[in-house]
Amino acid sequence: MIASFDPSVILKDLFFEAITAANPEKCLPHNLPLQPRGKTLVVGAGKASGMMAKVVEEQWNSEISGLVITPYGYGVNCNRIEIIEGGHPLPDSAGLRAARRIYQLVQKLDPHSTIIALFSGGGSSLLTMPANNITLAEKREVNLSLLRSGATIKEINCVRKHLSKIKGGQLAKVARCTRIITLAISDVAGNDLSAIASGPTVPDNSTYRDARQILHNYKVKLPKAVSEYLEAAEEETPKLGDPIFDNNEIHIIATPSESLSAAAKLGKKLGFTVFSLGDKIEGEAHIVGKKHAQLALTCKIGQGPVAPPCILLSGGETTVTVNGQGCGGPNTEYLMGLMFELQGAHGIYSIACDTDGIDGTKDNAGALVFPDTLTRAEKLNIDPRVFLERNDSFSFFSKLGDLVYTGPTFTNVNDFRALVICP
Repeated sequence: MIASFDPSVILKDLFFEAITAANPEKCLPHNLPLQPRGKTLVVGAGKASGMMAKVVEEQWNSEISGLVITPYGYGVNCNRIEIIEGGHPLPDSAGLRAARRIYQLVQKLDPHSTIIALFSGGGSSLLTMPANNITLAEKREVNLSLLRSGATIKEINCVRKHLSKIKGGQLAKVARCTRIITLAISDVAGNDLSAIASGPTVPDNSTYRDARQILHNYKVKLPKAVSEYLEAAEEETPKLGDPIFDNNEIHIIATPSESLSAAAKLGKKLGFTVFSLGDKIEGEAHIVGKKHAQLALTCKIGQGPVAPPCILLSGGETTVTVNGQGCGGPNTEYLMGLMFELQGAHGIYSIACDTDGIDGTKDNAGALVFPDTLTRAEKLNIDPRVFLERNDSFSFFSKLGDLVYTGPTFTNVNDFRALVICP
């Protein structure tokens, strides 16, 4: 164990190690296919897709062209592949126009061509092409209601797929058996391919009935056109076994578990015992924070799975049921739940950040919690419970100067959390 150290530096180093492990420049080149004869079209969507396209272009010697959609601020310079920026987490007209163009490009290909599909987290919002008579405004309305409801990303994407002409395997359907090579960076628990960017090129195991049930469970009020379309359920998304997928291959090039493993390796190198809670943590953010604090406290007194000096790591994607009008995201709300339960316990420090660099509604990746966080808030006459009640965790940590900023990371392997526990 290092005799003298800065916990905030260690926490940030662990986080950046996790991000680096999922950087497309590191994980994509050795996953590229042999360059085929005939036309190669690159399409994609997501927070990592722009950088993925740049890496493909740099590595590709043969003819190549394409179009990829990435969030505002995530664009990169490419010469042969066009990069379009669009709205996230709510779709906008730029994403709609780009999705239509991708649809048309794929539709025009002959069977001898090859599609390289680049997908990562965020792609579901970016690749927006509403079905039938559903408008973009109506789809945005449903998306916003689900995002505020506390629904999981898997549930949200199930609905998105069944309100779309392009997600849930439907892009592969348009391709008419053209060879598709899907390269994906996973941001979902269990690396479910159909959930990454809502799986435009892979079989979909969800149904219209599932989508209707999710909307009913979260009491989402639907526009008339959306309700009528879901009830009609005229044509299901393509399922496993459909011949349209016979000529496809899929490679997941980066996963949350690999990023946690990279952080764990660094933690051990620094002299800590590391215990991973896994990459599938879900649930209401502040409640998960409370449970992790309880575990940290048991470790602190030598009754947990590891003893100090130690690090607890976890990934996954927590949710926030929004009742207030504040700003924030699941990572900062997680930290508030953790902070209340720790009550300033000596020697426990934490970070919670989204690996894409954006936590919720603001431009921070997440934040840090220290043993003196509550004490500093009290000295500033800040009542954290008021901030939590109005879902304003961003403002709370902003006032303390404890937010973490990275800017766009050009990857996304979901949330990253670490607790450093000292003797």
